[in-house]
Parts: sequence; C-alpha cells; structure tokens
Amino acid sequence: MGGGRLPLLVANPDVVVVGGGPAGAAAAFWLANAGHSVTLVEKKEFPREKTCGDGITPRAILQLQDLGFDFHVPEFHRVHGLRSYAGDNLKLEMEWPDHSIFPNWGGVIRRADLDHQVAQLVEKQGATIRQRVEAKPVLEDGRMTGVELKHNGEVEVLNPKVVVVADGSLSRFGWSLGTSRRRDYPLGLAARGYFESPRSDDGFLESQLDIRDETGAAMPGYGWVFPLGDGTVNVGVGLLSTFKRWKHVNTSDMMDAYVRSAPDYWELSEESQLTKPRGGKLTMALSVGPLAGPNWVVAGDAAGAINPWNGEGISYAYETGRIAADHVSAALAADDLSLLQRYPQFLQDTYGDYYKMARVFVKAIGQPWVMRTLTHTGLRSKPLMEWVLKVMANLLEPEERSIGEQAYRMLEGIVRTAPRF
Repeated sequence: MGGGRLPLLVANPDVVVVGGGPAGAAAAFWLANAGHSVTLVEKKEFPREKTCGDGITPRAILQLQDLGFDFHVPEFHRVHGLRSYAGDNLKLEMEWPDHSIFPNWGGVIRRADLDHQVAQLVEKQGATIRQRVEAKPVLEDGRMTGVELKHNGEVEVLNPKVVVVADGSLSRFGWSLGTSRRRDYPLGLAARGYFESPRSDDGFLESQLDIRDETGAAMPGYGWVFPLGDGTVNVGVGLLSTFKRWKHVNTSDMMDAYVRSAPDYWELSEESQLTKPRGGKLTMALSVGPLAGPNWVVAGDAAGAINPWNGEGISYAYETGRIAADHVSAALAADDLSLLQRYPQFLQDTYGDYYKMARVFVKAIGQPWVMRTLTHTGLRSKPLMEWVLKVMANLLEPEERSIGEQAYRMLEGIVRTAPRF
C-alpha cells in the first residue's frame, strides 16, 4: 500500500469514502467493482490499532468470502461456535448452526490485520486509498459541495458526486452533515485488552453472561475471551446503557473484575496482560439519522448499525457498506442522486424489525432479575440456548417465523415461566 504517501488519483472521483474500516472498505470495494472511480480516505495508516472484540461470525465470513479474503493467512484463527457460562456450574458449548446462506464457522483476527488485508483487496479492485488524511465536509448553505483533505499540513478539496460516510461510531464527519443519535435507543460501552494464554488455540469464542458491578448486582452485558491462535487472546467486557448506573461504570475496574473471575484455564493475570484496556461507546440499532442526504449516505458504525443483541458490528458494517454501494451505484448509473433516499428505507426493511425486538430485549435485561432469569434458565437448556444463539447472531433461516414473533416468544416465555430469584 501507499505507506501514507498521497498517490496520483482522479482529481474528482465519482465517490469519496470516509473511513477505512469494514463499512468503508466494503463500500469502496463494491463501488470500484461496479466501475466507479473511488477514493477511500483513512485518517490513520494501515495496519492501525482498532478497539474491537475481533470476533468474526458467520454473517461476516460470508461478506469476507465475497470480498475474496484469504482465510488461510496465519493471522486468522477459525472457531466453531460459542461457549457460554455463568458462575461455576452453568456452561454450554454451541456450534454455529448449519444455514442455507451463511457458513457454519467463524473466526478471530485482530482488526489491525483484518482491515489492512481487506484494504489491499480494495486497492486491487481499482480504488485509491489515501492514508493519514483527515477529511471534513465543505458546506455551502448547509449542502456539502466537497471534501476537504488535510495531510501533513497541506489541504486540498475533492469534489465527488457522492460521499459514503463510514468513519465509525459517533462519526465526526456525519455530525458535521447534521446526523445525530437517538437518545432513546440503547448505547453500548465496551473495553478490551490482549493477554497471553496457553489456550489461544481454543476452537470456541467464550462469553460470561453474569458480569456484575462492585455491589454484586447483575449488569446487562457480557465478558468475553476470544482466542487468536497465536498465543494471545482478546479479553473484554461490554455493557448496555439500560443499566441504571452505567454512566458511572469504570471500564478499567470492570475489566479487572472480569479478568479475576475468568476461568483458570485461560491463565489471565497482570503478568500475562500485553496491552492496557481500550474502550469506546457503541451506537446501536440504526440509532443514527438521517442516513442519507442530497449527495451522501452513512454506513456501518457511523449509522449506528451495531447489533444490540450481542454488540456485533463487523458483519453489519460489511453489509451496510455493500448496501450503500449498491444504492450509490444505482444513483450514479441513473444520474439521479435522489435515488439515494431509498437507502434508509432499505436498511429499515432489512434490519428494522430485528433491531426493534433487540431494543425490547436490552430494555428488559436492564432489570437485574430478568438478566439472572434469562441466564440461569437458558444455560440449563442446550436446545433453548442454540435457538437463542441463532436469534442473537441473526442466523435464522428465511423461511422461519418472523424474527419479531420469535424474539417476543423467547423473552416472554422465559421471563413468564421462570422464578424470580
């Protein structure tokens, strides 16, 4: 790749993509694949650190397959499913389900490696990538007329026909265009670090479902250990804003408590810790809007596309980036940018019901007794938890009953029949 230097490029490309993560990379790849001139702008230089759990579910695997990703690279560690536990006695291993569309396997790869390797695929499609470049919109009377790029103190302006905004959660570029997050939607808080572990070659992702605050009260979230296969593991905790005192949570303390409570076989300790915890806020459930303007669309975390059921963002970033590319390409082909306004409705048609039920779910588990009931009831029934895994990972078959009905049935059934302990 360009090593951060500004390469020769089309002076005014058809599309500028802001952000080189999964959403931006997918948008740039598929737009270039459709024959459009594309410039992707990334504020850092690949490979760059990115706060993430690094887990790749079957939905993301499918998108990576379509991008031509090489799963045989040493940085990629294949996993077969999810191991969940609560306390000392409740534990289940669940393999990814067989599915007519998605593969039945996942993986773990550091985001620094993933984004770098996908960026190389984007370049091979013919897109230009410019690194260590800050981007902001040029506005005239509230309308974006260009994109200002700043690199090493030098400033230039590109005038693309369309901009894809994909600069991550709490997007600065999007905010400049007038996007905002709905405050009545859930927000996530997560932190992660890397540890050495002798169990780094484990074939399962692992999650602890009964994380607690300093008083011992259950919190709506989970802890995780994701094996990287290289002698290290990604260890983290995630929390939802439906927890009443979530604004007062210290993520470092939460991480320390989780590390102390993790199963001994991981051998996590201060001595095995390789990096300090890094955290961030996660916008969820398509909580951001508007998602399209006269000559721009928003994708991935910048659109609040993270799944509230499990905090997964990579799959939905690749998917929404690809969907954005489809709509931008159609608008350019028709020479009618008003077609961009179909993009937000397409996202609602695709994810709206699923995310609506997720909001119901995360609101319910904000009550400690509901979280305890779901955890202790679910982990005693493998068939139930395998079904829950399909719901939470969005892996239901197309012909199965609507996700809304199934989610309501799951939540109402468990909560109604279980004792309040």
